[in-house]
Amino acid sequence: MSIPILDNHVHLEPIKGRNVDSAREFEKLGGTHLIISHLPYDHVEISKADDFRTAFDVTVNIKDRVNKETSLHAYATVGPYPVELLSFQRRYGLETAKQIMMEGMDIAAEYVANGRAIAIGEVGRPHFPVGEEVWSASNDILRHGMQVARRTGCAIVLHTEGATPESMKELAHMAESVGLEPGRVVKHYSPPLVHEDENFGLVPSVLAGKSAVQVALSKGDRFMLETDFLDDPSRPGAVLAIGTVPRRTKTLMEKGVMSEEAAHKIHHDVPRAVYGKAFV
Repeated sequence: MSIPILDNHVHLEPIKGRNVDSAREFEKLGGTHLIISHLPYDHVEISKADDFRTAFDVTVNIKDRVNKETSLHAYATVGPYPVELLSFQRRYGLETAKQIMMEGMDIAAEYVANGRAIAIGEVGRPHFPVGEEVWSASNDILRHGMQVARRTGCAIVLHTEGATPESMKELAHMAESVGLEPGRVVKHYSPPLVHEDENFGLVPSVLAGKSAVQVALSKGDRFMLETDFLDDPSRPGAVLAIGTVPRRTKTLMEKGVMSEEAAHKIHHDVPRAVYGKAFV
């Protein structure tokens, strides 16, 4: 059986990072599939919702270069990064900031609909404590994003506070309340919450630290793996190095901890179920 190897969540920096060279390193180590997640870029200022197009184009163009210059299957996710709400709030007030973020979700959906991106993401709510008004606005924005994902027929990738069974249950209920299947909702940067009574149907994208992967495998194989690689020269190897997923997968398979069937499910079947036919 030919085993694909997916890193479900990386960032490639267009200017200060190694970008395509980082993808080449991933490929050299045995990686086959890469999902490149949008983050705000220092050189792209967003002052109105339509400016998201310029920012999203950067992510999509990097994805296109990776596909052109390597043999990898690379995909992009785009969406308004949750913490951007705070910057918009400082400049325009909370209501206008909220509207900009919601329109950003709509624009992200256009990129998915026209095939330039595979999902909306990473979107959600700040990963650190914020005031009640910002938290409420963030939930409204996220709920809108889930509605947009349902209408578009695509997955949504969540950036939130640290995942717990309680937060996974809340997010699953939020998705269900707008008609979005929890199985189309990916929890980025997830601990190994693999059991259904831990994730409530959401799909954990497990940060691929050695112990986390082993715990995840002890529970099942309905999860994906990621590094959240930042491609930042000032933080080399953060969050995890670009080669971590292929190395970890090969090592665990050699030790018999991860079977070929489990590897194929983690790296192909689960992402195919999440992202749909666009994932090949």
